[in-house]
Amino acid sequence: MSSRPTHRKVRKRRVFYIPGYDPIHPRRYRELYRKEGCAQADISGYEIAVSAKAGEGPYGWNVTSIQDEATVEAEVEVLVWSDIVRESMARSIPATYLQLARTAWIYIATGTLWRLTLLRKGPVIAALYPVGMLLLQLSAAFGVAWGLTLLLSPVVGWWGLLPALGVAYALLHWFRRVDNRLFAYYLMHDYAHSARLFGAYSPDMRARLKQFSELISRALMSDVDEVLVVGHSSGAHLGVTVLAELLRQNKTTANGPKLSFLTLGQVVPMVSFLPRADGLRRDLQYLSVHPDLTWVDVSAPGDGCAFALCDPVAVSGVATEGKRGPLVLSAAFTQTLSAERWRQLRWRFFRLHFQYLCAFDQPGDYDYFRITAGPMTLAQRFEGRAPSRSRIARPISGYRSVSA
Repeated sequence: MSSRPTHRKVRKRRVFYIPGYDPIHPRRYRELYRKEGCAQADISGYEIAVSAKAGEGPYGWNVTSIQDEATVEAEVEVLVWSDIVRESMARSIPATYLQLARTAWIYIATGTLWRLTLLRKGPVIAALYPVGMLLLQLSAAFGVAWGLTLLLSPVVGWWGLLPALGVAYALLHWFRRVDNRLFAYYLMHDYAHSARLFGAYSPDMRARLKQFSELISRALMSDVDEVLVVGHSSGAHLGVTVLAELLRQNKTTANGPKLSFLTLGQVVPMVSFLPRADGLRRDLQYLSVHPDLTWVDVSAPGDGCAFALCDPVAVSGVATEGKRGPLVLSAAFTQTLSAERWRQLRWRFFRLHFQYLCAFDQPGDYDYFRITAGPMTLAQRFEGRAPSRSRIARPISGYRSVSA
């Protein structure tokens, strides 16, 4: 948490949202915010309205909200890297299977996979899911090819192998076409992107993160009361590097906007546990001790795609005596969602991974729309709050070096 005074109420806020590994246009996040914000406002008894953003700059929208008898204006912008995501996705079925083999080898050979199992089992199972599903699809295709070959060989001999292989390849294409329901290819591309350089950032990714830092830096020079950076899923570790870059340049001022960082459903260990993630580990360590930043990390054990309640700094083995953050809190899905709503969502793992951005029908302390459009800074909202008692804060990573 930040040591700077937090008594000032928020009237104007800039919000920068960093999405996870997502190839889709950011308008989906605007529509999600509009729909879920209205739902949460109806439940919680405040007002919220979303309007189009005017002018140039990152894709975004404007929010006006009346909460606790205060009117707050917020400008939300999405820091887009979907073009890099699309470029990273293998364009052929064989290329995806090569990705599978290489990614599995990286996580197993470096010992990272075993270390991750010492945290939460859910995200490890989620990581193994695309491997198992893609191998199952490949086995099914070869099974069909073998069966057709045996069926046709008495008639045309081994020439029957050619049409059989064609049918098998067509079946693999069909599996890929329905991946919007299976998510095997999508998740495989996601893990491969994180692991391909053993945890290091590619030059294009590093250049994009520098651009993000510059955008946030300009916001800190504006007349707003708070600049809030939200990193969801893979966007959490990207946000760590973005803010570390900014803070090393001393872009904050004593009388300027409060700088806040909210990480949601983070998967930081998937990257920080890899051998060449020295830069990310250095950034984690740097942010964790910085006095000008309020950092709150929210996750939930019900989210099987996140390393729930795992302190990303501590488990990465880079916590120091001066560690100030993050404050690790639980969104407690089983308490903040009604029994009926929980039954509806419990087995929809991908949807639950986005619940942090959605309405809760039995809201607790965590409310995305109060945080992004309410009159309190992140520090004010969680001032004096103790971290979750079930958090994991022991060093687990086998690689703990930080770059100079």
